[in-house]
Amino acid sequence: MAAACVNDALIVIIVALFLIPLPSSVVGGNFNQDVEITWGDGRGKILNNGKLLTLSLDRASGSGFQSKNQYLYGKIDMQIKLVPRNSAGTVTAYYLRSDGTSWDEIDFEFLGNLSGDPYLVHTNVYTQGKGDREQQFYLWFDPTTNFHTYSILWNPAHIVFYVDGRPIREFKNLEGVGVPYPKNQPMKLYSSLWNADDWATRGGLVKTDWSQAPFTASFRNLKINGCVWSDGVSSCNSSSNSSENNNSWLSQQLDSSSQRKLKWVQNNYMIYNYCSDITRFPQGLPLECTLRNN
Repeated sequence: MAAACVNDALIVIIVALFLIPLPSSVVGGNFNQDVEITWGDGRGKILNNGKLLTLSLDRASGSGFQSKNQYLYGKIDMQIKLVPRNSAGTVTAYYLRSDGTSWDEIDFEFLGNLSGDPYLVHTNVYTQGKGDREQQFYLWFDPTTNFHTYSILWNPAHIVFYVDGRPIREFKNLEGVGVPYPKNQPMKLYSSLWNADDWATRGGLVKTDWSQAPFTASFRNLKINGCVWSDGVSSCNSSSNSSENNNSWLSQQLDSSSQRKLKWVQNNYMIYNYCSDITRFPQGLPLECTLRNN
């Protein structure tokens, strides 16, 4: 009798485990629902019932996609496996951007390189059409052999770039002291794979080897927690999109542990910081640099 009770209890536990929902961080969205291929004449493909998206580049064209919705603030996670082998001259871009000539933009760009050399991760923040806020990093792993998660947090306090959950860059909202901050223009998510061998690899010295084409980058597990912007109204202002709908990212800050991780990356893997480039800014560094917004 006791053995039967134990067996029954085990069955209950096993069934319960199967019923527990997976954490949201490992459940990707559906590309068919969330994005649309916008260019590339068939070089962009949504596969596996929306679970996988690939972008390809050949001599004739690259390809790209964009989100169906616009967002005014958001937390975006996407797993990307970058172009393998000799990817020199190629750029895989992953960014948020608003419309118009005075646009806002938050950039991840992955600059390809010769086989065996590290990818260069290029980041930038534009406000009202002005960028020039580049920070560049090498990665501490090979981003072509497996999928890795690249994230953008954009909320009223700051913009944070993450790699596998580790912050690599923070751009704070210092609007109160005169530094423009993206907060008024809704943005869409974009991604593209294109040829930029006039500048991407070693300043354009290494050209794209078209014998390696087609070049392909793969994407999965897109997860967007964002304030959808529609007809001038943000979904985050709606009572149906309240705190129980997991909008904690709207007030998310970097705790002391995250600050230490950020400094580790910047001390060990940052290879360019506009805030240190006194040659480029002979009249003085941008205001956010003097306020230690690194």
